[in-house]
Amino acid sequence: MQIIQSPSPNFSSRHGRTPIAIVDHITSGAHPECCSWLCNPESQASAHYVVARSGELDQLVQDEYAAWHAGAVKNPNWPLWDGTNPNWYTLGIEHEGYDGTLTELQYQSTLWLHKMLIQKWSLPINTDTIIGHYRIDSVNRPNCPGPNFPWQRLFADLTVQPVNIAVGDKVVQGIIEGDRSFAPIRAIMGILGLRYGWEGIDAQSGYAIIGPSKVFTIIRNNTGYAKVQDLAQAIGRQVAWDGSTNTATII
Repeated sequence: MQIIQSPSPNFSSRHGRTPIAIVDHITSGAHPECCSWLCNPESQASAHYVVARSGELDQLVQDEYAAWHAGAVKNPNWPLWDGTNPNWYTLGIEHEGYDGTLTELQYQSTLWLHKMLIQKWSLPINTDTIIGHYRIDSVNRPNCPGPNFPWQRLFADLTVQPVNIAVGDKVVQGIIEGDRSFAPIRAIMGILGLRYGWEGIDAQSGYAIIGPSKVFTIIRNNTGYAKVQDLAQAIGRQVAWDGSTNTATII
């Protein structure tokens, strides 16, 4: 994914610290005006990244420096705060918007960005390493990043485990949730040259209609996944599991 460099002069040294957490924010303003403000020396504010509703990603401050996004600490509820300036050991992500509602393009961009930063800085995934600004300043920023910020979906997508799904000579990536393997329905049906219908329940689930069968489906990253066993049964196939390669083969 492309990251647009929009350098801000509003940054300082990390004082020898490295990032241990991501702090999510809401701009309470539109893009690109919010970027312009965060790049204005008079604002005395910045962030490492801004995620626009269009999905555009702007980097204002390089990760190796402290952006001025969460330095004021008032009545915090964050156990990793050690009494020093949180800017020294956090990464700040601003999201264009007002109440935390993200567009799908915006969500996919911030999900990608979170994954990239987690890998780059070896961050564990939990509610103390990925936080809202309100955890640091509950007095002046009680609603940042907003009541509709998709925390549940974000953590679910960040903790998804991959699994290989083999069909014939093709291999696609599925996911593991709990102790079950899930296969991407569109990809599997496309390989087999089969058709299916769709019956939605909500934004996160539905049913794939395969012949006379209705197969429960979960939506992750805008893709529908069904349990491999259920999907195979609906198309008259069986599943073989190879734990050494983490592969489920539909045969």
